[in-house]
Amino acid sequence: MADFYKSLDNSRDVVNTRTLLHEAIPLTGSIVSGTYVVHSTNTAENIKNYSHGMFTSIYDYPYLSSSANHIFDITVGVSPQSGIYSSVTTQQSKKKNIYNQMAQVLMGYDHTGSILQFDEDGNVLAGGNKIKECFFLNFSRLLVKDEIKKGSFELELGTVPVHTLEGNQTFGTRIKITDYSGSDGYFVNSPVGEYGVLYATGSEGKNGLKANQYFACGLLFYQAGIAVLSGSVFNDENLGGILSGSEAITPSHTGLNAMSMSADDNSVNDNFTAILTGSEVSGAASNILNRIYNIQFNNTVELNSTIYYCRANHNEFNYSTNPTYLSGSKIRVKTTSTDTPVSYITTVGLYNDNNELMGVGKLSEPLKKTPDTEFTIRARLDY
Repeated sequence: MADFYKSLDNSRDVVNTRTLLHEAIPLTGSIVSGTYVVHSTNTAENIKNYSHGMFTSIYDYPYLSSSANHIFDITVGVSPQSGIYSSVTTQQSKKKNIYNQMAQVLMGYDHTGSILQFDEDGNVLAGGNKIKECFFLNFSRLLVKDEIKKGSFELELGTVPVHTLEGNQTFGTRIKITDYSGSDGYFVNSPVGEYGVLYATGSEGKNGLKANQYFACGLLFYQAGIAVLSGSVFNDENLGGILSGSEAITPSHTGLNAMSMSADDNSVNDNFTAILTGSEVSGAASNILNRIYNIQFNNTVELNSTIYYCRANHNEFNYSTNPTYLSGSKIRVKTTSTDTPVSYITTVGLYNDNNELMGVGKLSEPLKKTPDTEFTIRARLDY
């Protein structure tokens, strides 16, 4: 325990810093829905559906394996204010509850206490188009860490009208969804932090869009790690979507993509609106998963540090309070009384206002301290 305490000046001796570390996260479509498919049963061992029917979980390995890591969850929701809400015949209450739950968490409430709807351009007060039918990608904290790096998100979706199990055919035409303006055009009016607008543009082949330009199609919540995608990315422009008539997606109800509108019909090709109204959440999620060509983004780890500059001036810490420093009331390192006092600094202790020891730092080697030397020892705390 020290007998002499030296106070630190917060304006001169204490510095707080923040460092952002990024890691690239690539999720290919084969990992999402193709690598672990058992073709005899047309099931994917890394995709888990639950009895509650609220969402589907995707793992990077068969989920029953102890080495499997959770990647993301996928689900769909329909707002009660949606024009197709009354047409929802399957799991209507669940789809409504999913939408409302995600909206109240991510968007919050207005001044009347009503849940705010997802806004297409992020400007809630200005009104504008609302996203009333959407699907959600909720990424695992294992991948997102502290947040998704702004401007790094990319999602490619296959837009070939009829889905097949042949990847080259399904993904021959694609659209790319990015938050290209996220680095400087994000919003801060969400209860969960910052979010940016997602835009769709052409990626491969005929882009499938009404014009070769960017279309607002969703929101990306950076700290929450949640992407909200409008159903417009899967619908023909005549149904309020962004795809041209020739490229409107009609997912096939065969093979791995099976999701029939009735118990005995597995051959009908339906647009996304029909799937959203007539299929269970797990079925809609299955169709969407088989349209994912690639997902990639950079995550962020925020490393906060406090640096303490512990200064030993020329006239300080030249003596030690350690009992072994003395022998017979004489200083061991001095042979005569006129010799310069000498001490060796081995440890730095950080104390609170009550002189209670809070942290200890050990030097790699002792520092010889005499009245003609000064040291500044840098102690860094990361958290």
